[in-house]
Amino acid sequence: MKIDLSFNAGQFDELQLREKNVIVIDVLRASSTIAVALNNGAREIIPVASIESAVKISGSLFGEVTLRGGERNGKTIEGFNLGNSPQEYSETAVKGKSIIYCTTNGSVAMAKSRYARTLAVGSFINLTATTDFIRNENKDFLLICAGTTNTIGNFSLEDAVCAGMMIQNLLKADSLEVELSDSAKAAHALSKSFGRSILKMLKTSEHGKYLIEIGFAEDLKICAQVDSVPVLPILIGTVIKLKKEEPSIEPA
Repeated sequence: MKIDLSFNAGQFDELQLREKNVIVIDVLRASSTIAVALNNGAREIIPVASIESAVKISGSLFGEVTLRGGERNGKTIEGFNLGNSPQEYSETAVKGKSIIYCTTNGSVAMAKSRYARTLAVGSFINLTATTDFIRNENKDFLLICAGTTNTIGNFSLEDAVCAGMMIQNLLKADSLEVELSDSAKAAHALSKSFGRSILKMLKTSEHGKYLIEIGFAEDLKICAQVDSVPVLPILIGTVIKLKKEEPSIEPA
């Protein structure tokens, strides 16, 4: 198994990701919010790359069962039902609903990956579920850090550290032979330096500091809780849903 890693999604187009096995990581906050929404009963997430796409798609769906969620510059998009805070995606708000989802970085990476052979969404809050999935698939994977527009080069420390912790979990598995690209090795090294105190790292990262400034300090606490939402959002057809547990077969 070879693990490759991109520190941002900007270098890819849809054709380059066709037939690849992809994990999209956007800790603050798209990956975390999607896991929370689906865990709270949302029917599906429809990731889109632009506000225009969100408006176009929502016009063809049933209004009472469809919500528009997302952000620009961390804040709720005008005319949308929800922003990008996991706190907004409660069971009361999202159960049974389809959510058209548009964010600055995360949904763009997911939309670009729509032709991937496999697409799963990972974060700290579903870290083990994500790495278990990679291990069980036992295929080459590309980890895509969504990054942030706040920094030159679109690098996001929290996404890289999360990817590095996934890699560390894979390296612990005795049954796997794992080969790492240079970028994957770099993320693994970052996780050793910054993974000891995830909340502290989030609070001191550039995007984390920005979210605190605009009133979302509580979101950082939610997004820092490792394995607090142990589910796996995966692409099924053109939408993201929860991966269902495989039925266990009892011995005869």
